Amino acid sequence: MFQRDEPVLLFAKLISRLPFKVIYIISYFFYLFAFYLSKYRTGTVHKNLRQAFPEKREAYIADVARQFYRHLSDLAFEVIKAHSMSAEAFKERCSIVGADALEAASRERSRPIIVLTIHQGNWEWMLHSVSQHLGVPIDPVYKPLHHKGWNQFIHEIRSRFHSRPIPMKQAGRDILKGKNGFRLFVMLADQTPAEGERSYWVPYLNKEAPFYLGAEKIALLTQYPVFFAQCRRLKRGYYELEFKALALPPYEKTKDKNHHPVIDAYVSAAQAAIYEQPETFLWSHRRWKRSRKSDE
Repeated sequence: MFQRDEPVLLFAKLISRLPFKVIYIISYFFYLFAFYLSKYRTGTVHKNLRQAFPEKREAYIADVARQFYRHLSDLAFEVIKAHSMSAEAFKERCSIVGADALEAASRERSRPIIVLTIHQGNWEWMLHSVSQHLGVPIDPVYKPLHHKGWNQFIHEIRSRFHSRPIPMKQAGRDILKGKNGFRLFVMLADQTPAEGERSYWVPYLNKEAPFYLGAEKIALLTQYPVFFAQCRRLKRGYYELEFKALALPPYEKTKDKNHHPVIDAYVSAAQAAIYEQPETFLWSHRRWKRSRKSDE
């Protein structure tokens, strides 16, 4: 049932029922508003792009920024549309590359796999497209949103087709329990760790940024394979998801606290994906708002 105090969510659920043609018309006007009128986080976007591409001219930065806002607007309404999309629509609109390597690493579907990805392309569609293509349950690890209504709406989207969203604080315990069977534990690992939590600082798009160590710790404890999922936008409303192995067990144990090969491999894959298709990355995120010196 819709909550009376959440008219925005009621509107979103009604929007999700509209055909794609209408969705993208609305998206275009939303782009005009966000980019030209409200200038939503344009300062942050320009700063992040200039940092990532110091060798590029201003015309290039401006063009990528404009394309980013077009994609961001489409993404916002595609996520809303995901609330009512059919299983066949997810399968049709997002193709899969590298599934054979994923299957092989699972030992004929006898063990789970940890999948790390970034805020690029359409990470919400990605979850259900993989589920439909491979016929495997998806357990996305997520940070709950501050807005309870939107958090519920996104949770409903991610829970479709037998997927089981796991709050980040419960992820370690939950993954360690599920030792049997073929499941994919998906993490958007490019998020900023909470203050006070131990972080691994590494150069990322030409500036040091902190990363969670949880995914690597879980991989070492469980001896699960770790893959990177790169989501490319092929054309409006269509994506390609490619799986790439980051680390395969058995893993070597080390006492070196500065040795984090899984995270290093992830950051390298993430940067390569971003540089390949920069306009589809989430540049509006304030990823570098903290400094290593302040943490120390």
